[in-house]
Amino acid sequence: MRTVTAGHVALYRATQGRLGFKVVGMPVLLLTTTGRRSRRRRTTPLTYIPDGEDLVLAASNGGNAWFPAWYLNLKANPHAEVQIRGHRRKVTAFEASPQERERLWPKFIDSYGGYRDYEQKTTRRIPVVILTTPTEL
Repeated sequence: MRTVTAGHVALYRATQGRLGFKVVGMPVLLLTTTGRRSRRRRTTPLTYIPDGEDLVLAASNGGNAWFPAWYLNLKANPHAEVQIRGHRRKVTAFEASPQERERLWPKFIDSYGGYRDYEQKTTRRIPVVILTTPTEL
């Protein structure tokens, strides 16, 4: 899987997102986090839902019982960077409140029915993560 991810990231970056921007009909961004143990920068291609100025991610990990590494990295350090096509920006991550999740989760299922399968496959509640652009003082 690491080889596939590395290939996707390289293709996305080399083409400014012209290739690799859509997966299962959903848009893809590149999320760069800081490793919670290694402190190294880690980049992961992820599908997302736009919500106004915010970007919304589902920490589904394909319905596996464990959380994805990028989610754990954001829990340890919520400051990250995203690339959407050729544009990069800094973001701050926070977990959606129960009310926000209730509003946002159906949007993932509507965009790709696999999210319903992931939810049924796992016993954990799949977190919804909101990425917002930090405001300048």
